[in-house]
Amino acid sequence: MSRKPVIEFKDFNFRYKTQTQATLHDISLTIYEGEKVLLLGASGCGKSTLAHCVNGLIPFSFNGEMTGSLKVAGEETRELSLFQMSGHIGTVLQDSDAQFVGLSVGEDIAYALENDNMPRSEMLPKVYNSAKIVDMHRFLEQVPYNLSGGQKQRVALAGIMHDDVKLLLFDEPLAALDPMMGNFAIELIDRIHQDYGKTILIIEHRFEDVLHRSVDRVVLMDDGRIVADTTPQELLLGSMLWEYSIREPLYISALKQAGCSLQMAKDITDVRTMDLSPYEQQVRTDFEQTAVLEPKEPGEVLIEAENVGFGYEQGRPVLSDVNFKIRRGERIAVVGKNGAGKSTIAKLLCGIIRPTEGQIRFKGEDYTALSIREIGEQLGYVMQNPNQMIVKDMISEEIGLGLSLRDRPQDEIEKSVGEVLKMCNLYEMRHWPVSALSYGQKKRVTIASILVMNPDVIILDEPTAGQDYRVYTEIMTFLEQLNAEFGKTILFITHDMHLAIEYTDRALVFSEGTCIGDDAVFKILSDEDIIQRAHLKETSVFTLAKRLGLPADEFTEHFIKAERRKRSA
Repeated sequence: MSRKPVIEFKDFNFRYKTQTQATLHDISLTIYEGEKVLLLGASGCGKSTLAHCVNGLIPFSFNGEMTGSLKVAGEETRELSLFQMSGHIGTVLQDSDAQFVGLSVGEDIAYALENDNMPRSEMLPKVYNSAKIVDMHRFLEQVPYNLSGGQKQRVALAGIMHDDVKLLLFDEPLAALDPMMGNFAIELIDRIHQDYGKTILIIEHRFEDVLHRSVDRVVLMDDGRIVADTTPQELLLGSMLWEYSIREPLYISALKQAGCSLQMAKDITDVRTMDLSPYEQQVRTDFEQTAVLEPKEPGEVLIEAENVGFGYEQGRPVLSDVNFKIRRGERIAVVGKNGAGKSTIAKLLCGIIRPTEGQIRFKGEDYTALSIREIGEQLGYVMQNPNQMIVKDMISEEIGLGLSLRDRPQDEIEKSVGEVLKMCNLYEMRHWPVSALSYGQKKRVTIASILVMNPDVIILDEPTAGQDYRVYTEIMTFLEQLNAEFGKTILFITHDMHLAIEYTDRALVFSEGTCIGDDAVFKILSDEDIIQRAHLKETSVFTLAKRLGLPADEFTEHFIKAERRKRSA
């Protein structure tokens, strides 16, 4: 029996009203009942615009010109109202906060039913059942904004589960979640697909994370066009991932690193189940023959936290008994689940808040006597979103702003700004408006505006969040250069285990307000107890090592150092 189409694009084009060129070109795509499809692509490829066409935000919220045909459940979308579209398509937004309308979880889940004037006697069991499907039935009285990122996402999903929608659309479902909650989200989506027969469309650029559970098809986009509509297996075997700035799974990189040819493999989409017997000896030999690099000599201690505690309210500690040291030239990942205390630690180090217990020392001296301004000359903080930091229109003015506010002489400002512009590969753009820059270039401008103060330590909050592999690599290569050539100590507050593996030497792991791990990254990501407690996740390199009977921590170290040698070659 043939399946019915749910979504049908045919020769479809779209141009935003404010643009001269089309964003989507010649889109022909059919998604069938019961399919689970991943829409994959780098930032700016057009996947979000295509999603907005599917759920009706185009044309009802974003004006523009459409040509060609787009049918939802057999009806042309031009002939449907937004209300009618919402009866066919349920959307879980990347920013769950933007989706809440109720004052409690129960109210929010009930919103669509209330709009339909459903009697309360019918509504209450429906709300409870929808909440139970996503395991949120115990939180019906909670305020949505007090929930974790993963819980918010589940509430948003429950709110669209009442209706018999034809398709559930998930827009960047992993963006705000810690690694373990990201896995749970993918598992929940898969369970709803399996148990309720829902058609699923996932929009993501994190290919490996989505493959935690199988998908039927992958639609790859670039420059507003569909460049591939294929299976995960075919995509992994080909070269299109690298061509279109999508990171390949770590276990695939590890097998290739050992010289394994995967072309004849039957199924390489899941490291937990794939047949590894053809590659076992080759991987083992490569592991045993490769020399491990000597560790770097530790630098001087720049920052020391000793028995640090802090609470925003008396009697309710957010951090307790936190101890760690930060040395010159280190690259440190600060990791842990949402709400573990990572952002509070960053605020403490910057001096925005001060410890209620214990002590933080800068170069051996208690920093309590230092003002935020004085601390800022030793330690710089770069926010996740560069648009929240930039206040000037021109690049040179933005980078020099901190020095201007400190009344430095103009010739000193120009000299320092010029040096930093060259350091950040922005000198040729020094007279450009900031608005002309890409996201990655804006990120460099915000880092430059901190560097011009010549701090010893830089803290970056989720530096690669939401970025495709090309921009990610651009940002991280630049930061790696700052560390290697200029000796800058860098702390990354991150959920990205790939970043921790590839670009840091050490990890500080937070859980329930305390530091539960302080060790080399390869040891942290090979410790199953820490992984569980901190809501991290077992990397696919770790899984590969376990399945091959190799020591997981040593194999992870081997992989990390080989990747670094490859980058520096």
